[in-house]
Amino acid sequence: YDYCEKMELNVDTLIHEVGAGQMEINFFHAHPLGLADEVFFFKRTVREAAMRHDMFATFMAKPIAGEPGSAMHIHQSILDAATGQNIFSDADGAVTPHFRHFIAGLQRYVPQAMPMLAPYVNSYRRLSRYMSAPINVQWGYDNRTCGIRIPKSGPEARRVENRVPGVDVNPYLAMAATLACGWLGLRDRLPPGEPRVDSAWNVRPDLPRPLAAALEA
Repeated sequence: YDYCEKMELNVDTLIHEVGAGQMEINFFHAHPLGLADEVFFFKRTVREAAMRHDMFATFMAKPIAGEPGSAMHIHQSILDAATGQNIFSDADGAVTPHFRHFIAGLQRYVPQAMPMLAPYVNSYRRLSRYMSAPINVQWGYDNRTCGIRIPKSGPEARRVENRVPGVDVNPYLAMAATLACGWLGLRDRLPPGEPRVDSAWNVRPDLPRPLAAALEA
């Protein structure tokens, strides 16, 4: 926290996660380019802080076999440039067609953007059932087994969480790819599948793996 304050990084929480020696860091929402800058500098800051305490910090997606991997979950909402309103919610607080189209764009195109969301051979070891990681692009409300999760929130904070990227991504490419997939859904007015209320781990995988298959896709 002290190092992040000195670096003027917009860190919200820093807590222990499920895996051995695994930490979860949350950033406050911000403009995507500025947030990518913060993620980039944050990784350098963590490594420096760890070294000064005789430890090593790793940002591999799956550093320890048998332990949950590490992700970079991307939460995105879109504001109207003229009004500043979240286009995923209407005036009554209900979901909008924009919200559904954005989800559909992720469902259609995330499998084709995998090299930007899982860039290394090690990245694909994280994407396995029952290890807190997705295996497909199913979506659901507060369903953490899905690749696309809709967190609990009020209408003004309605957002879409892409849970596919690993912590090993280039944050600029991962955020841009997620926005691009959603934008294609908006442009083409794609319809999403039905939200899952059960475990998405029971559904067949549709994320390409390993890396060679992702590059081919």
